[in-house]
Amino acid sequence: MKTKRIKILFTTSNFHTAGSGKVIYDLVKGLDKQKFDIAIACGSNKGVFFKEVETLGVPIHIFETKTPYRPYTTLLPRVWKIAKFYKQHEFDIVHSWQWSSDWTEALAAKIVGVKWMYTKKAMGANNKHWKIKSYLANFIVTINDEMRAYFPTKKQQTLIPIGIDTSYYNPTLFKNIKKKEAIFNIITVANLVPVKGVEVLIEAVSLLNDKHVTLTIVGDCDNAYGEKLRAFTNTLGIENQVRFLGKKLDVRPYIVASDLYVIPTLNEGRKEGMPMALVEAMSMQIPVLGSDITGINFVLKAFNHLLFKAGDTKALASKINMIKTMDESSRKHLAHALRTYCETHFTMESFINKHEFLYKKLLEK
Repeated sequence: MKTKRIKILFTTSNFHTAGSGKVIYDLVKGLDKQKFDIAIACGSNKGVFFKEVETLGVPIHIFETKTPYRPYTTLLPRVWKIAKFYKQHEFDIVHSWQWSSDWTEALAAKIVGVKWMYTKKAMGANNKHWKIKSYLANFIVTINDEMRAYFPTKKQQTLIPIGIDTSYYNPTLFKNIKKKEAIFNIITVANLVPVKGVEVLIEAVSLLNDKHVTLTIVGDCDNAYGEKLRAFTNTLGIENQVRFLGKKLDVRPYIVASDLYVIPTLNEGRKEGMPMALVEAMSMQIPVLGSDITGINFVLKAFNHLLFKAGDTKALASKINMIKTMDESSRKHLAHALRTYCETHFTMESFINKHEFLYKKLLEK
């Protein structure tokens, strides 16, 4: 007798600005389709990456699975609309990748008896709405080892670090790309918002006072923060050393052409859950540096010497100089160790297997 497949709905706000889009893509792609019947719900079909998600061949519903809390007088009818959507498609599990503290998704699932879980992606404030969301959740997945403190009494939780496809993020695929001789190129890849602290990196480059050091910034810079960063490079007089490339669908060629990746996130706001741009750079086998904050220090916990105090431009400049002045053999050895660490600790196979086990276990309760 054929076993009934588990019907799972993955929810996210979009695949344009939401940082978890690639993670959802990898998870959907990797799950055993003989055991799982998968669908996606998101608020819009904007963005180039949405076209990539469509190639997965699973149903994609352009449907908002969350609703504003206010006015409270009309909240239940609005939540019921979401609940009916869950019921209509007979989902067994809803796995939310929404970044916010919204709990209306969970309430809708509770109304119709659907298991609802979420992945905690960032170190946001633990306010009353997060507490309600966590209380309603049947299960919580955390992605770094400090997140457990957010849910000290919640037994239904587990740590599953995000996996990476090391065969895709592989420097050997780009053997023809040559690095510029006599130039030491630093790269950072980020959703350009103030908490990312890119101005700290720009100032550190300025402090080096070395025309042979360049900086490549990959990320959507057509916003107020992007304009602020451009103006800052001009003020420091290093506009000829800094390139703003905008958003790129495939960052691998830019990473492999660089000598160092830096993630300078500040110790404030939502911070980092598990910064995948950092893991991608490690997997592309180049040296990395990161600010010593939650999420980044989780990824680099075996490489403490690659951490610097968040917001400290002098400390970062010193670390950059440390990497720059390494002999070629030492730098290659460090880069190889970083990739090997990814291959051991952040495998896609482990990421997929742990989720498959969790989904089955969740329905046994």
